[in-house]
Amino acid sequence: MQCIISRRAQFSASHRYWLPELSEAENIQKFGACSRFPGYGHNYVLFVSLVGELDEYGMILNLSNVKHVINRKVTSILDFSYLNDVWLEFQQTLPTPENIARVIWQRLKPDLPLVRIQLFEHPELWADYLGNGMEAYLTLSTYFSAAHKLAHPRLSGEENFKIYGKCANPNGHGHNYHLEVTVKGEIDPRTGMIVDLGALNQAIKEYVIELFDHSFLNKDVPYFAEVVPTAENIALCISQLLRSPIQELGATLYKVKLMETPNNSCEIYCTESDSNSVNAAQNQPVLVRL
Repeated sequence: MQCIISRRAQFSASHRYWLPELSEAENIQKFGACSRFPGYGHNYVLFVSLVGELDEYGMILNLSNVKHVINRKVTSILDFSYLNDVWLEFQQTLPTPENIARVIWQRLKPDLPLVRIQLFEHPELWADYLGNGMEAYLTLSTYFSAAHKLAHPRLSGEENFKIYGKCANPNGHGHNYHLEVTVKGEIDPRTGMIVDLGALNQAIKEYVIELFDHSFLNKDVPYFAEVVPTAENIALCISQLLRSPIQELGATLYKVKLMETPNNSCEIYCTESDSNSVNAAQNQPVLVRL
């Protein structure tokens, strides 16, 4: 029987986004504050996921051995380092989270049966790399606060209460929604980026946060005039709002995850091939209730 296991590790390092072939003004325009000398640092969190068959001892690999491989080949080298200088790869392609994840995969692949490298630069930004050439995934997380009422406009109050319970109360109720937007694309061989992070942040703010934050969804967002604003429908709406703007930035919207409460989340896979991988139709929500 095949199983996937993950090992967590961490390291602290600094880096700088700076291309010597560009002028100072061009670097500042392209990378903003990330171009400042002498750089800046993060406490990186790394998850190494491995796949394999269970052995007679109930393991894929001895995690103690996995820990030593990760330490020897990655974390002992990167911890308290200046990433731009530590490995040749980061002199050729900047040490963005997506490129760091790719290079870590290359370093570990000869020794471990990798299936995923996930690297958190901070809790609101992380990258995933699956071993597919220069393709990687980048996730931004943010939040908005909004109120809603779960009530179908063509049903009576009694019928809505039967379906939605207290969520159909006339005056509605609110949530602090946690939103994760994942894009995929090709890592640029020089900048190390799959998308301009500042532009992606701005697109999410402009097309989603400014519309949804501190709103009463049923009345303030036109989409929900006739659509019940469940977590599933909100996530679907967000995916539709972001698809074209992200495409214009040169990336592809891969997934929208919306957490309504710590116990209730919804994921929308936004391309046909991606949704097929989770046995779902295109744009079909996958609801997870914990």
